[in-house]
Amino acid sequence: MSYSNLFRIVLVLASICVLSPAVAEPGKPKPDFAVKTKAIDGTVTLDAAIKADAKLAESCLAEGKKWIAERRTEAEPEFKSDPELFRNGPWTYERSYTTDSLVADRYVSILRTDYSYTGGAHPNTDIDTILWDKQLSRRISIRPFFTDLSDGSPAMRAMVDGIVTALKAEKKERGADEEDTAYIKSIEPKLLKIGPVTLAPSTTAGKSSGLTFHYAPYAVGAYAEGEYEAFVPWTALKPYLSADGSAIFGGDRPKQERKAE
Repeated sequence: MSYSNLFRIVLVLASICVLSPAVAEPGKPKPDFAVKTKAIDGTVTLDAAIKADAKLAESCLAEGKKWIAERRTEAEPEFKSDPELFRNGPWTYERSYTTDSLVADRYVSILRTDYSYTGGAHPNTDIDTILWDKQLSRRISIRPFFTDLSDGSPAMRAMVDGIVTALKAEKKERGADEEDTAYIKSIEPKLLKIGPVTLAPSTTAGKSSGLTFHYAPYAVGAYAEGEYEAFVPWTALKPYLSADGSAIFGGDRPKQERKAE
């Protein structure tokens, strides 16, 4: 084979690595967006329920692509300056969007999970949530369901109390170090500091049984403890509900949800 032909083959292979088609790994759903270079292997995956809502899917996919682009912007210079950091292959970034609940056929709670591995001692996982209003076709917060969610308000303090109670019970169940309570300080009575939240499913159709707060590894405990969920029943927040909140909350948490913790 001539050198010129070999060079052309190398160029073709290099171009393929720049932007790879979305190909599923065995046991994993096919990603809806994928990028692979020598520095980064990134994917974005939406579940079927999200893809069934065109505007919701568009919002999630645009956000996911932006996240991957930002990670690529960070990784490419690192690869050029110190290729040894990538001796085990490109850094891995995976973002998935999964439907957690649908309330009143209007409010969709979504878990956004980010997985990354850049060659350290272990991979990292980050969790965030999205609350989508199907009627308005946009993202919202839980503010409309409460009369006052200002920093330090009675409703916010009630949420913190409920979260701490739930986490202490779960840590005891897992046999975690109960004397390590430093994590409590990170749970502040502020909407942007209390933790990612979803509307919990209910035994009553069309209702939510309360709020579930989601914490990634390291957020409220040692990495080895893994992820935590803290459920706060709507009855504990009843005095602080707005008219919209009273309309969507009710019933109890399904048994299968409790077992999943």
